[in-house]
Amino acid sequence: MRLLVPSVCHSLPHWAPGVCSVCAVPPASLSAPFLQASPSARSFQLDYEHNCFRKDGAPFRYISGSIHYARVPRPAWRDRLLKMYLSGLSTVQVYVPWNYHETLPGVYDFTGNRDVEAFLDLTAELGLLVILRPGPYICAEWEMAGCRPAGVDAAASPCPASVPPAYLAAVDSWLHVLLPKIRPRLYQQGGNIISVQVENEYGSYYACDYGYLRHLLGSFRALLGSEVLLFTTDSAGAQELRCGTLQGLYATVDFGPGSNVTEAFGALRRVEPKGPLVNSEYYTGWLDYWGEAHASTSAAWVARGLEDMLQLGASINMYMFHGGTNFAYWSGADYKDQYKPVTTSYDYDAPLSEAGDPTEKLFAIRTVISKFQPLPVGPMPPATPKYAYGWVALRKYADLLDVLDVLCPSGPIQSQFPLTFEALKQAYGFMVYHTQLPWDVPDPATLGAPPHSICDRGYVMLQKEYQGTLERDGQTTLHVTGRGGDTLDILLENMGRISFGANTSDFKGLLGNLSLNSRPLSNWQIYPLAIDTAVQQGWPQAALPKSSSAGRVGPAFYTGTFETPGIAWDTFVKFPGWSKGLLWINGFNLGRYWSRRGPQQTLFVPGSVLHVGRPNNITVLELEEAPPSPLLLFLDHLEDVHRHGCR
Repeated sequence: MRLLVPSVCHSLPHWAPGVCSVCAVPPASLSAPFLQASPSARSFQLDYEHNCFRKDGAPFRYISGSIHYARVPRPAWRDRLLKMYLSGLSTVQVYVPWNYHETLPGVYDFTGNRDVEAFLDLTAELGLLVILRPGPYICAEWEMAGCRPAGVDAAASPCPASVPPAYLAAVDSWLHVLLPKIRPRLYQQGGNIISVQVENEYGSYYACDYGYLRHLLGSFRALLGSEVLLFTTDSAGAQELRCGTLQGLYATVDFGPGSNVTEAFGALRRVEPKGPLVNSEYYTGWLDYWGEAHASTSAAWVARGLEDMLQLGASINMYMFHGGTNFAYWSGADYKDQYKPVTTSYDYDAPLSEAGDPTEKLFAIRTVISKFQPLPVGPMPPATPKYAYGWVALRKYADLLDVLDVLCPSGPIQSQFPLTFEALKQAYGFMVYHTQLPWDVPDPATLGAPPHSICDRGYVMLQKEYQGTLERDGQTTLHVTGRGGDTLDILLENMGRISFGANTSDFKGLLGNLSLNSRPLSNWQIYPLAIDTAVQQGWPQAALPKSSSAGRVGPAFYTGTFETPGIAWDTFVKFPGWSKGLLWINGFNLGRYWSRRGPQQTLFVPGSVLHVGRPNNITVLELEEAPPSPLLLFLDHLEDVHRHGCR
């Protein structure tokens, strides 16, 4: 469908045995609909003799882009996919996050934004092929890399270590649910899925367990059949390709602009001497971490690398083409010398912005693609309309500790020592650990936590007065005074489980006991908080106002409303003077803000979550300190480092 023009084959460097040698195809075939053949005549295969893919017998190479349906509101799926198609892409690459669908062991959700079948059907409707990446590990800077739903045996490593039986059993159960939904959509069955990845960048994982890969290969073959093309993706390092590849799985590599293309594809040739050259993740940008500079990659640099690879006849997937948003608690974290949580925005400096708008980078990429194949007929849709709803005043509703009866209706769990989120089946969000000072502390005493035991931030209150914050890889002690019997509460926040790095067994909560002047505290009451459930049911707007102190410091809820002028447009919200917390609008969790740390300063608000003709309810959980006049500012544009190219 998107084939290399004949002139390119004759301009290739002599070193590259991995280029398509039969790519002279009549131009008419470039735009042939891929659903025209009967299922029995449809094939997507490797041609080792001519180093290319063959689709329905004809030489083929794809130009693809990554999009994550879980990071895009369902009403926006069509808009984003259409823009990808009109950019010249023949294919989209799609991750399936296991923990997004298996919310509890054996409890599956494929409704609403989780309706992956509807998303795949939409790609087919728009004429796009699909490269599917169902994991079970996906990385993707997603909470726990998509692995292990809450409640799988906590003793089992969450992702593919030495393959404990509990983990393998959970994987097999999941694949038996997911892959039967995929099989009818395979290209050979009349669908549009041309290939399926088995695992993801497994060569970067320390275990190097070929038995694990063989097990997965057997499961995928049993559930998807023998005809589908299965592949792996790894970086171009020798160790990664040694541990991440397996006979029966076609190996591909990933690398970004600025890499030595000759060396990277040369590394691929050492494990796949024949077959098509494939870069499964060509990085159009990069992600942001809280507290670090905004990442940006120049459009010219990305376009130059893309053109170099297309000159070689390679098939390419751009990661990301549209990044989207880590709504709610789905942003993950990396561990590189320290814990690095990912921002709510997954804009990625991608060709389509977080709000789905075409960028300079998109048009640069589109120009490169036009040199190698005809672009679809039709103009690129413009940026979606945005609206500046302006300033919205909020009022304090209640301190968090005053509404524990609403947020934890079943009451606390009693324990001599702290318990983790996992032990109490609390997947995401927050828990409160409550105890009392066992003796008088007239002089400042050190409230401390053992190393690596605060996962990930603890907001400390003594007699309901905010004392400060304990933080993973940061401050782990505070000085306090008080009387015996005074209440001590620590609100623990899960900032996202690790998706890539050395320690993927990322348990949350208090992993060790707090001590006062080195003497351990005990007799804990632990409250797993169901904040989202309460907010989705209309709280706190539907509840009677709480009488609470007017103080602005410490974890507290703030509420307000605003109305849209006849239509609900996308917007952006800024938090002037706020510190750190979360925002819900009409019960939808838009994710974390962290104005004090940045780099992200505004949250994207899709118009699809807003109401027309009735008030839009705002709920903010501020964790540290609210401004003297609690206001939010709704803008029709970003007003921070994103898209400004700052670093």
